[in-house]
Amino acid sequence: MEKRISKKGLQNFDGKDGRPAYIAYNGSVYDVTDNLYWTDGNHLESHFAGVDLTAELGDAPHGAEIFEGVKKIGVLED
Repeated sequence: MEKRISKKGLQNFDGKDGRPAYIAYNGSVYDVTDNLYWTDGNHLESHFAGVDLTAELGDAPHGAEIFEGVKKIGVLED
C-alpha cells in the first residue's frame, strides 16, 4: 500500500538537517534524498523539497520523463 502524504505533511520532508527530501508532482510523491541534482532539499537553487512542484515543472528544461528514474513513495492528498 502506498503512503498517503498531505500537502502539510509533505513540508516535513524538506531535506534539511538530515530529513529526507520528498517532492510531489501530479499527485505522486517522490523521494529525491539521494538524487545528485538535489542537495539538502535544494535543486539547483531553483526548487525546494517539501512541496508540490507540479505547477513549476512547466518552466523546467525537462518534462515529466525526469520522474522515470526517481523512486515514487506515495500519493499526495489535499
